[in-house]
Amino acid sequence: MKKLMLILFAFSIVLTSCKKSEEEDVYNPAEDGLVGEWQSSGANVSGLLVTYFGIDSVYGKFNTNNTYLVESFAEGAKTTYTGTYVQTKSTTGSIWTIVLNQSSPTAVTSEGIFEITKSGTSYTMKYEVAQTTPSIGATAPTPAGGFGSTSGGALGNLNVQTFVQIVK
Repeated sequence: MKKLMLILFAFSIVLTSCKKSEEEDVYNPAEDGLVGEWQSSGANVSGLLVTYFGIDSVYGKFNTNNTYLVESFAEGAKTTYTGTYVQTKSTTGSIWTIVLNQSSPTAVTSEGIFEITKSGTSYTMKYEVAQTTPSIGATAPTPAGGFGSTSGGALGNLNVQTFVQIVK
């Protein structure tokens, strides 16, 4: 009887340890940041991108290995951007900082902030970044300055974009 109990106990441990955690697939913005897929279109696209570049929508995929792929669309033409990123929780509310090291189509570095909030059953992300290398004369927004703080607030909310999480 003891052997049977020991076998059943061992078998239950094996089953429990092999069972996939239900929490592994649950998105948690406080821990995951912007990892996942995001889409921005229409009025959610920043005024800067619409006005100066004719962009009507943006898709972004941020992977757990800190690589990203972003596709922007302007009048039917797609531009693909790839690179690596580093995201860091700031000490200001639920705002994170991000540094994007783009490798394609050209090498640039952009820095900025983002904040993710729950909207119904999905999430939205407020996102603001500015190219810092090579310099175009802009300075990155900061958590302390909040959204609209690119170049010390000179652009107001013109550079702020909203993304909606793509849930699969």
